[in-house]
Amino acid sequence: MPAGTITALRQQSNDPQRVNVFIDGEFALGISLNTLVRERLAVGVQLDEAAWERLVASEQADQALQKALQQLERRPRSTAEVQRYLQRKGFDEATCARVIARLHELGLLNDAEFASRWVANRRALRPRGDRALRAELRHKGIAPAIIDEALAAEDDGTNERERAEAVARAVLPRYARVADWAAFQRRFGGYLLRRGFAADLIRPILARLWRELHPEADGPDW
Repeated sequence: MPAGTITALRQQSNDPQRVNVFIDGEFALGISLNTLVRERLAVGVQLDEAAWERLVASEQADQALQKALQQLERRPRSTAEVQRYLQRKGFDEATCARVIARLHELGLLNDAEFASRWVANRRALRPRGDRALRAELRHKGIAPAIIDEALAAEDDGTNERERAEAVARAVLPRYARVADWAAFQRRFGGYLLRRGFAADLIRPILARLWRELHPEADGPDW
C-alpha cells in the first residue's frame, strides 16, 4: 500500500456503508465506515507503512465480522463452525482469532449455551440417544466436557431407556405389520440405532414391543 496523506474520503455509490480512500489524489482502497471510525481516518491524516498494515488488518477483521454476523443471524452456531466458515472464506488465522474473540466479548458465541440449547431442542423436537447427541456436538467442535455438562443439565427427568422406549412407541405403527421377528428386529432396531440409542438398550425394548404385537408368534427367548 502507498504511504502518503489522505486527500479524499468518498462514500461508495453502490454501498453507503463503505468509503473509498484516496492517497495523494489517487484511489488506494475501499473500507467500511466501521474501519474508518475505528482507525480515526480523516482527510489530512498521514499513513506510513505501519499504519497501512493496521488499516488493512482492521478492514479484514471488519469484513470477517460482518460475514460471521450474517451466519449467526441465520441460526446459532458453535465457535468451531464460525471458525471453519471464516477459514473457507479465505481469512487468515490472525483475522479469524480476532473476530472469534470479539464475538465472544459480545456474547454472540458461547459453546456452553449452544450445546445446552442443542440438547434441549433435540430432546423436545427430535428425540435421540445421547450417543447421537454427542456425535452431533462433536461434529460442531464442542469440547467433550461441555457436551457432558449439556447432557446433564438438560436432563428432563427421564433416563436413556425411557427416551428410547418413547421414541420406539411413537414410530411403532410403521413396523407393526412386520410379521417376522428377525425382520422386525433388523428394521426397527436399525432405526433406533440410527437415532443414537445403544444396542443393549434397544434389544429388550424390541422384545417387549414384539410380544405386545404378536403374543403368540415366535420371537426372542423371554
